[in-house]
Amino acid sequence: MTPHTFRMNRRPIMTRPTHRSLYWLLLVPTLLLSFFSCRSPEGEPYTNHLPEQAHQEWASYLGDIHSTQYSSLSRIHRENVNQLEIAWTWSSGDAIEGRTELQTNPLIVEGVLYGLTPQLKAMALNAATGEELWRFDPFEGEEPQPRGRQRGLLHWESDNGNDRRLFYVAGGRLHALDPGTGDPVVDFGENGSINYAVGLDRDGLDLSVTASTPGVIYKDLLIQGSTVYNRAPGHIRAFDVRSGELVWTFRTIPQPGEEGYETWPEEAWTHVGNANSWSGMSLDAERGIVYVPTASPGHDFWGGDRPGENLYSSSLLALDAATGERIWHYQFVRHDIWDRDLPAPPNLVTVTRNGREIPAVAQVTKSGHVFLFDRRDGTPLFPMQEMDVPKSDLPGEWTPESQPVPLLPEPFARQSFTEPMLNHLDPETHPALLERFREIRSGHPWEPPSREGTLIFPGFDGGAEWGGAAVDPDAGILYVNSNEMPWILTMVPTETEGETDRVPGRRIYTTNCATCHGLNLEPAGNADFPSLNNLSERMTEDHVHEIVQDGQGVMPPFGHLSEEERDQLVGWLLGQDSGEVDDETRDLSTRPSVPFTHTGYNRFLDENGYPAVNPPWGTLNAIDLNSGEYLWRVPLGEFDELTERGLPVTGTENYGGPVATAGGLLFIAASQDEKFRAFDRETGEILWETDLPAGGYATPAVFDIDGVQYVVIAAGGGKMGTPSGDTWVAFKLSDSAQ
Repeated sequence: MTPHTFRMNRRPIMTRPTHRSLYWLLLVPTLLLSFFSCRSPEGEPYTNHLPEQAHQEWASYLGDIHSTQYSSLSRIHRENVNQLEIAWTWSSGDAIEGRTELQTNPLIVEGVLYGLTPQLKAMALNAATGEELWRFDPFEGEEPQPRGRQRGLLHWESDNGNDRRLFYVAGGRLHALDPGTGDPVVDFGENGSINYAVGLDRDGLDLSVTASTPGVIYKDLLIQGSTVYNRAPGHIRAFDVRSGELVWTFRTIPQPGEEGYETWPEEAWTHVGNANSWSGMSLDAERGIVYVPTASPGHDFWGGDRPGENLYSSSLLALDAATGERIWHYQFVRHDIWDRDLPAPPNLVTVTRNGREIPAVAQVTKSGHVFLFDRRDGTPLFPMQEMDVPKSDLPGEWTPESQPVPLLPEPFARQSFTEPMLNHLDPETHPALLERFREIRSGHPWEPPSREGTLIFPGFDGGAEWGGAAVDPDAGILYVNSNEMPWILTMVPTETEGETDRVPGRRIYTTNCATCHGLNLEPAGNADFPSLNNLSERMTEDHVHEIVQDGQGVMPPFGHLSEEERDQLVGWLLGQDSGEVDDETRDLSTRPSVPFTHTGYNRFLDENGYPAVNPPWGTLNAIDLNSGEYLWRVPLGEFDELTERGLPVTGTENYGGPVATAGGLLFIAASQDEKFRAFDRETGEILWETDLPAGGYATPAVFDIDGVQYVVIAAGGGKMGTPSGDTWVAFKLSDSAQ
């Protein structure tokens, strides 16, 4: 791989050895000196170079309730990480090629690994051997199919240790399981589960509510976010861990009399959805504060029916964990029409200013920023500025005057994409890139959605994404991987002259289905969704009705549609709609009507499938939160065919986060090349890498059993065109290194 250095503001911030052979030649004497100098009085070498702490498990999602993605273990360290080998692998047999993923960060409690399969079955393994102990299928008796994503579970234990439970959401239900057997805990809810749509204040609607990320447990309260569809609101809820009863609710779309209500239209709370917390949350148990990042309101890219700043969407909420009362909040995106929802749990960390330690909370964003606050009162710890926002020219849209941006740290992803930044990898395809670039709107980070097409850069998946950041909680260093993939967002009217205006089935499809399945029944640039062309040759009318009403796999039920609307939609999909309808039927539409939708989530690629922008396309960054300065920045991921051409390592699009360890390492997979790597935390140098059986689009976990340290990751693939997998892979040091 060709060595290189990135620069920001003409300051080198990435280092990598220029000649590995020379590097090892210089390192060997240093290692020998360390070996002989670091010996006990009895003459035996120490097993590690940093003091081992008692923390041996991985008992919470992302390592702990502070979401640090950090392990205090150090038996695997800089000097021996190159001697890692596979300890065990376990495969579930649940992968469906091209349709499933596995993004779970596991729990390791008392020597048992608790995780999930691609079809959202919970399982328990002997964490030292990979032997399966039990498996629980919440969809038992149903046909195997993709079930969406669930990134983790929660473990709770009573004060006396007599009651232990695992919690996770699958489909539309929150399940409680016995960790010892995998059986449902029958005194929780209805025989071990509850309807996850409870308490969302939308009477008369069949809400579609699930979760893709676990919440947190405070004392005996299970505090949860949600993934919502079809106008369901994203209120934050707390449930009793024993009974499943709803204890408190914080409404992210305020009702009359609640603070923030004035930032919405008067009736918005009755029909606007989302503003949910899908990406996870963090807990300061000592202060009793839960930190909750929220998403944009629905519809993602059209907000003309919700003029105003729209609190508490796209915000960080600091709530009293016992009562759900708001302590403070910060809104990152006012009136979000860019899908700039907060993608990851915030990190709780201690920073030092003027010799004084400050308890802080750091939030990474899709736009490539790190916002840092005093976690007690929400005071920003770096200067902020307001950036003007261009006005939308979509009829009826409302645009905020400005958006807040921190002055430090500098963004970890580029903020604009100009013509000179188009990639020149292939002279034959460059003219087509240039032509397309000149057709769309670009140049401003807050360019509103448009009919011409608006460049979203960083893209819909960041900057930062759901893998989040790791922090050294005491040193105040943050490590975050980033995408630099451009996307094109194109808005289209839902009512035009001709067929759409006359045919309600097509209008309902355009409003509800086209963003996934494409305006012409072919998904645009997204293989996750099937084509609906020639549907009548593959499915019966009853089957299509059933899927629309109840959902299937990752597709939610469309319970917000009336029976008449579902009839019109299914008839149009199956080609039964002639287009000649009477006045009464012509008036059918979704409620409330929206004048614009979009053509789907489309990456801006060249004809060879590479991002249209010059590299880097994926990076790993180290930021000192005490000063706001970067320590280093390196590419994450590689295209072998480009490296072989003599190009510097480009990085790749990446999903899944890093884990930092006291052994001076960063473990991360995430990259499109399906590798798992260990980086030096001080320099960003790659110290070890290996191929996985499928892409590791998940955050790893680090734990110790009987003095042996392990690193484990879910290799589920299925993203960015890579094959789907279903394997958990655990690594440990070789016997000689142990």
